[in-house]
Amino acid sequence: MQNRITELFNIEFPIVQGGMIWTSGWRLASAVSNAGGLGVIGAGSMYPDVLREHIQKCKKATSKPFGVNIPMLYPDIDKLMDIIIEEGVKIVFTSAGNPKTWTSFLKEKGVIVVHVVSSLKFALKAQDAGVDAIVAEGFEAGGHNGRDETTTLVLIPAVKEKITIPLIAAGGIANGSAMLAAMVLGADGVQAGSRFVASEEASNHRSFKEVVVNSKEGDTQLTLKELAPVRLVKNKFYNEVQKAYANGATTDQLKSLLGRGRAKKGMFLGDLEDGELEIGQVSVLIHDIKPAGEIVKDIMREFNNAKNQVAIF
Repeated sequence: MQNRITELFNIEFPIVQGGMIWTSGWRLASAVSNAGGLGVIGAGSMYPDVLREHIQKCKKATSKPFGVNIPMLYPDIDKLMDIIIEEGVKIVFTSAGNPKTWTSFLKEKGVIVVHVVSSLKFALKAQDAGVDAIVAEGFEAGGHNGRDETTTLVLIPAVKEKITIPLIAAGGIANGSAMLAAMVLGADGVQAGSRFVASEEASNHRSFKEVVVNSKEGDTQLTLKELAPVRLVKNKFYNEVQKAYANGATTDQLKSLLGRGRAKKGMFLGDLEDGELEIGQVSVLIHDIKPAGEIVKDIMREFNNAKNQVAIF
């Protein structure tokens, strides 16, 4: 399957694995790349030396292209960027910040730059900054999200109407039917995050994976907009956040409640009560934990089946 995304990244299928904190290490990224998609290492939860180790191990585990996701709010981002260049990474996804800050630097070094946005306004800013492609993420998505709560169904055609560079859809995509729908709406490819959380190679805790596959409709909620909007599984920590809101908590009080290391505690260490458990609404459609390569194959098989089914009408 060839289109603007497969050509840009030199991959077989227009499927990008989300670069999620505490989840997207070298094992997951290399497995997705080896299966024909684009694996992405999530640098947001890595110290610089840890990122270097993951990049080096990923290069040994796959000869295929892979990328690194770097949140712009990372405190030592200059160190991460130096490592990206030193290790010869060719694809970088930036998120949670101004794309103008690093896009020119990366492109001058021959790096393909993709920026993650949650609104048309920021998609246009990213295009103006010179990025090579955009990930437009609807509010169904897990992890940090958009305050406007624009759904993928609305966001993708709105962005497609105004930009000229390749567009990757994200948010609520865990199977081939959703991939087809996103591409009908104008996307050139898709990014899946939550589905790969429930993969054998994902580095998050097994208990968190089991929470994902046992999720029911309504088990997640977008919250903490005053800090950074995040979609969480409803657990003890989530209930404490809601109680704080009911008591009129200030932004500083919410920051104090969140503390440090809350996401690591939940997703990486498996504290299902006091930890922050980030996952998308689409978890309701995820029913098993399997190798990432099989997930890529499943999505493409479902995509082709859905395409053939639609052709009947």
